[in-house]
Amino acid sequence: MSLQKGDFVLIDYVGKVKETGEVFDTTSEETAKKEHLYKEGDIYGSKLVVIGEGWVIKALDESLADVEVGKPSVVEISPDKAFGDRDPEKVKRVPLKQLLAKEIAPTLGARIEYGGKTATIRAVGAGRVLLDFNPPLAGKTLIYDATVKKKLETTEEKIGALIHRRILAIEQTKFEFTVKAKAVSINMPEEAFYVEGIQLAKRGIAMDIQRFFKETTTVTFTETFKTEPKKTDGKAEEEKETKKEKTAKTEKETKQTEEAQTKT
Repeated sequence: MSLQKGDFVLIDYVGKVKETGEVFDTTSEETAKKEHLYKEGDIYGSKLVVIGEGWVIKALDESLADVEVGKPSVVEISPDKAFGDRDPEKVKRVPLKQLLAKEIAPTLGARIEYGGKTATIRAVGAGRVLLDFNPPLAGKTLIYDATVKKKLETTEEKIGALIHRRILAIEQTKFEFTVKAKAVSINMPEEAFYVEGIQLAKRGIAMDIQRFFKETTTVTFTETFKTEPKKTDGKAEEEKETKKEKTAKTEKETKQTEEAQTKT
């Protein structure tokens, strides 16, 4: 099955540094835990990529058109096609007191914000700190072990994947939606109401759908709040039933008395 620009695919990958074998990125939760990359709250699993859209590093994106669905492939990316070569001019020494004044306790290898830019702390000592403003993977050759798990064919598959891409924390199957000629209606599960940044996510979903399905002019989101049925106190319910039984017994005894008086 050949792939081409614009195809929707789900891919699994492990990104490594060629020189050291260090894993820096993966879609696999198991691998993330093994390589000490796992972050609580992160969502792992096959990643949606629309070929040619730049949703993964460019060289990996370009390679997808040449791979077969379901067949593992190895993609090697040189520094000039990845994060560029290291620039010695981007390595600076700054006074330790400047970081402490910003309430930054320097730790070797930590990523910090300094002067409006992100830097890696390479060394600490003698009242000065060595900051590296190069990207962490600059100057390194990257290896991606990648597999295209599936090519999405139907409109429903593609829209479902676009929704999940923006709201990873909620299972894709919990979103119900209908697709008509020029409109898509999405029923939001209640768990999604409280996801951080949900309004931006909804805006992103609408833009994605209208971008890839140009005939769509309207994207509607429906949020339904349901009231939980009131729970009856067990003891109160028992007393209620007992009262009913007593009332029924009294009514029966009264009826029997009236019948006896009538016979007399």
